[in-house]
Amino acid sequence: MTILPADDTLTQQGFAEGASEASILLIACGALAHEILALTRANGWTHMTLTCLPAKYHLYPDKITEAVEEAVAKHRGDYDEIFVVYADCGTGGQLQAKCEELGVKMVEGPHCYSFFEGNDTFSERSENGEITAFYLTDFLVKQFDAFIWKPMGLDRHPELRDMIFGNYTKLVYQAQIKNPALVEKAKACAERLGLDFEYRFTGYGDLETTLRDVSKKG
Repeated sequence: MTILPADDTLTQQGFAEGASEASILLIACGALAHEILALTRANGWTHMTLTCLPAKYHLYPDKITEAVEEAVAKHRGDYDEIFVVYADCGTGGQLQAKCEELGVKMVEGPHCYSFFEGNDTFSERSENGEITAFYLTDFLVKQFDAFIWKPMGLDRHPELRDMIFGNYTKLVYQAQIKNPALVEKAKACAERLGLDFEYRFTGYGDLETTLRDVSKKG
């Protein structure tokens, strides 16, 4: 069984499963490694294997499209099918256009908050006024300092908090697994940002149904 590296490693370096006889390669964000491996193991999708790009690319979305293109080119000859487990992720449509050019499919949705919630549900919530919510997933709760607190300079200038988050009203923790320790950590994140807290168990949402469809191609 593949041993997953630490979250810090997923953030900085990414991850790749060892050699296998899989026919489908999933090229994904490191922030999704836990969820994807949980799904492939639980469902016995041994014909699917995973390689993850560094999750920190979300801090520099312009790097995502190029990195995905390089990964597809590197692995195309080794698999019958390649599927990209990124949503748009701040690329402004560039990733989708590149995937279409390369002839590979990708997850639908603007970002992981949407597909974890379910794209239709997330869209409906947004249309009904949930536009002042700040979202965290399991991975981002664990990597809060690396993705939120430090990149936004709040570790050095905490006075920026109200300027950056003044238009938000609540932090929504979209939980993929039920873990009381993560709930408490997410509450602490909300307190640090001066936001109300809402816990929302989403499970794997559209990620699960999408990968189930992809698995049938192998």
